[in-house]
Amino acid sequence: KGYIISALSLPLPPKKLIGNMDREFIAERQKGLQNYLNVITTNHILSNCELVKKFLDPNNYSVNYTEIALQHVSMFFRSEPKWEVVEPLKDIGWRIRKRYFLMKSKNQPKERLMLSWADFGPDKYLSDKDFQCAVKLLPSCSHPYIYKVTFATANESSALVIRPFNEKGTLKDLIYKAKPKDPFLKKYCNPKKIQGLELQQIKTFGRQILEVLKFLHEKGFPYGHLHSSNVVLDGDTCRLLDLENSLLGLPSFYRSYFSQFRKINTLEGVDVHCFGHLLYEMTYGRPPDSIPVDGFPPAPSASVVAVLESILSCEAIKNGMPSVSKIPTKLKEALKTAKECTEKRLTEEQKLIHQHRRLTRAQSHHGSEEEKKKRKILARKKSKLSAFESGEEHSVKYSNSNNSGN
Repeated sequence: KGYIISALSLPLPPKKLIGNMDREFIAERQKGLQNYLNVITTNHILSNCELVKKFLDPNNYSVNYTEIALQHVSMFFRSEPKWEVVEPLKDIGWRIRKRYFLMKSKNQPKERLMLSWADFGPDKYLSDKDFQCAVKLLPSCSHPYIYKVTFATANESSALVIRPFNEKGTLKDLIYKAKPKDPFLKKYCNPKKIQGLELQQIKTFGRQILEVLKFLHEKGFPYGHLHSSNVVLDGDTCRLLDLENSLLGLPSFYRSYFSQFRKINTLEGVDVHCFGHLLYEMTYGRPPDSIPVDGFPPAPSASVVAVLESILSCEAIKNGMPSVSKIPTKLKEALKTAKECTEKRLTEEQKLIHQHRRLTRAQSHHGSEEEKKKRKILARKKSKLSAFESGEEHSVKYSNSNNSGN
């Protein structure tokens, strides 16, 4: 029932009637349930949904993060009474461990702000001291294509960031013609109309995003979280969101894609790969069906297709993404170390995926009907050969005994 909001038509298995234990019906229902799960887990947005995570892995997703977020936000308000919650923004993002609230300042009650809270992710490698320092620097980060942070603070397990609330929403809202406050599943899971942006918009936004990525790479700041929901719009200008995600060690929206490709093993490479996804979405109004992309549909410009091919094609995935040089300083050195630890964990995960694929292929090959037949034929041949050799040996013994009798 939780998926109704997504407006997707899912292949539900046949209903189980009370006491119906017929073997054929049970087998059909099991097959239907497996197909149902396959459809959900292969849908990138649904597979990241809290309902799916809790169903497939209840032990690791049993915590109520809304309650935890409210506790942390309440503690924050006790020390910073000038802020006030207007309303919680339920399910507007895809992350399970991140919560959003619409805010206002008591000094400027008409100005709407957005508070986001998130706890540490698996790639949080900064020491508490460096982490606190980096988070406090976020409001001072100034670039024409980075969205302003009003306030940022952190404790021993999470971070809280306040930004102006953008009424126009994100780049993804523009592409999908969605309302910013609506739940993530409702906005993006099953768009009514699929249409890419105008060529001039693609060029303008694409250039601006590449410029801010270049800026971050040159400063040695690890990002790794580029996607169309992390880009807000202000007229013809787009600005990057959520720089804190990499400091918190949160997983990337596209991790399930690039973790499969061993050549994409740096955060610079991850950013370039994610830019490919974003450019595809701007061009065609939807995400690619699969990665790598075998063939690209007609686009407003051949140059756009050329860029997409250089990032998302089979050849590009095979050869790897280009990297950008790093310039470390004292804090950047700590960020660099955290970045390297993140990349190390990605490499280890890619190795495990590669090993699992090899094992699965080997098991599939070993267990296939054709292989079973081959093994049976080989066993018969060995049995016949053994019988023949045994008979021949018996014949030789019989011949020898006759000769000795003579």
